Amino acid sequence: MKTEQLSLARQLDLVFKELESELGGLTSGTVFIQIRNNVVGKFGIRHNPIAGRNGQLSGEGGGLNAVQLSSFRNMAIEALKFKNSWTHGEISYEFALRQGTIVVDATLESNYNMANLMIRYPRTNSHTYGAFGEMKDLS
Repeated sequence: MKTEQLSLARQLDLVFKELESELGGLTSGTVFIQIRNNVVGKFGIRHNPIAGRNGQLSGEGGGLNAVQLSSFRNMAIEALKFKNSWTHGEISYEFALRQGTIVVDATLESNYNMANLMIRYPRTNSHTYGAFGEMKDLS
């Protein structure tokens, strides 16, 4: 089965399965998912796992457990309900453990391509600018 035949929710499920072991070692970060034609392309995690105190560097302790991972995945898929009509963009899920509970903020970013608009709305012979650089009303 090809990726474009899977729903975006199913693709997110696969992304979280792939990131499971990495998320298991983190207590905070940002999962990002880049989308093109409603297909997940690049995805990953932005995080800074090294903490410095008193001149010593150490990695984060612990990470997300199975219940927290499942909760995170469910919230990520639920956030897709807020994605309206766009097919290209990025979704970022900023997460952190707070007193044993996972907190997630989702940011949905839509991207559009001007070249696609130029095909849909072809140029006419009229000029956009009138005399002295004044903008014409194109409506």
